[in-house]
Amino acid sequence: MSENSPVSARLDLAIRLAHEAGGIVMQYYRRGDLAVERKADDSPVTAADRAAEEHLRRRIAEEFPEDGILGEEFPERPGNSGFRWILDPIDGTKSFIHGVPLFGTMVAVEREGRSVLGVIRIPALNEAVYAAEGQGAWYQADNAEPRPARVSSCHRLGESLFLTSEVANFTAIKRRDVYDRLEAATRLSRSWGDCYGYLMVATGRAELMVDPIMYLWDAAAVQPIIEEAGGTFTDWQGRRTIYSGQGIATNGKILDEVLAIVRGNEVE
Repeated sequence: MSENSPVSARLDLAIRLAHEAGGIVMQYYRRGDLAVERKADDSPVTAADRAAEEHLRRRIAEEFPEDGILGEEFPERPGNSGFRWILDPIDGTKSFIHGVPLFGTMVAVEREGRSVLGVIRIPALNEAVYAAEGQGAWYQADNAEPRPARVSSCHRLGESLFLTSEVANFTAIKRRDVYDRLEAATRLSRSWGDCYGYLMVATGRAELMVDPIMYLWDAAAVQPIIEEAGGTFTDWQGRRTIYSGQGIATNGKILDEVLAIVRGNEVE
């Protein structure tokens, strides 16, 4: 893909914007006076979420005024260019509120119904992973030069690290059995979740990340990153989509074993 292509130009901006938004979020991190509100679905939101998304929207409108914008905190802005930005200013707001550094800013761009690029930035750890279709996935830490991001080479679920965002979400959809069976089938399970879990899979530090409940802004940046890193991002039926409201990211080598468990079948 040409460096001057429409996707490449948007990836360059997305990388910069994720860094800028992360800087805004960090101004609020671990502040004792941070006010937490509850949205209609009882999920938390803070001034940091809103300030970061407002900044992202403003900058995108300046650079690509014809593009649409969908974000978690404000109404959708339609566009007519065929491109739509999908924003999650703080993915992992619960971690952010409690001073846990595993939250991140997610920026994605969708083109004609398909996510073509994504950026995940973890500002408290100064880590980022990003990708665009056909350009590979890249990991950057501590302002070092970016290096290729690749999933792990582990071939067995029994040797894998399994991550999720919130165990209670399996219970919420009446599929706690899936969590219990995955926990029993894997070497290690942890709730280092939200977007950090997907960064872990993309960089080969974990083999499996499963979310029973995902919104579009949770999934849009993840798919191109995981796929360009050599892995798979599917829904619980094994479909390659960001629209099902659930997600499974793997290194690709254990996907069949995972889907067998999710579907209620025995692993051979």
